[in-house]
Amino acid sequence: MATSVPTIDGLQTNINNQHLKIFSLIWLDANTTVEGNRNTEQRLYAITNCLIKFQDVTKCQEYIEKQSQKARLIMIVSGQLGREIIPSIHELQQVISIYVYCIDKKGHEQWARNFAKVKAIILDLNELISRIETDHRMQKTIEEPLSINIFTISSKTGTSTMGTSTIGVNG
Repeated sequence: MATSVPTIDGLQTNINNQHLKIFSLIWLDANTTVEGNRNTEQRLYAITNCLIKFQDVTKCQEYIEKQSQKARLIMIVSGQLGREIIPSIHELQQVISIYVYCIDKKGHEQWARNFAKVKAIILDLNELISRIETDHRMQKTIEEPLSINIFTISSKTGTSTMGTSTIGVNG
């Protein structure tokens, strides 16, 4: 079932901002309104159920900075806009991964290597989506609570009991 994507001051999302999922995908690109991107948007949305698009660096940065440190933001950014925004947001805890999607990989590799959260500089859209899917699955595994089985053995009765405890890996 298709849902509409409202536009609010350059922000496009299909869910209420106050109820964001733990993982959100942010796409910053001056050309995100190109008609051919509809299929791409659907594929990206399917990864995290939250795709937020920006064309303006300042609005994107303000949005990221306002998010809780518990939020997990995955970012796709064009090469030129990435060069502008990444130094400002790279150290924020809520930004966990950055992917530079551009047409000049060689031209962006040098500055991008200074930022550990830049996972890849990618030219091909299918490769970008595949890489985000793979990395997102790994990140979800890291973020999910760890289930631990605890056994208690009673020597008097020769019986054992088992309990399950769930512990958050990140706190």
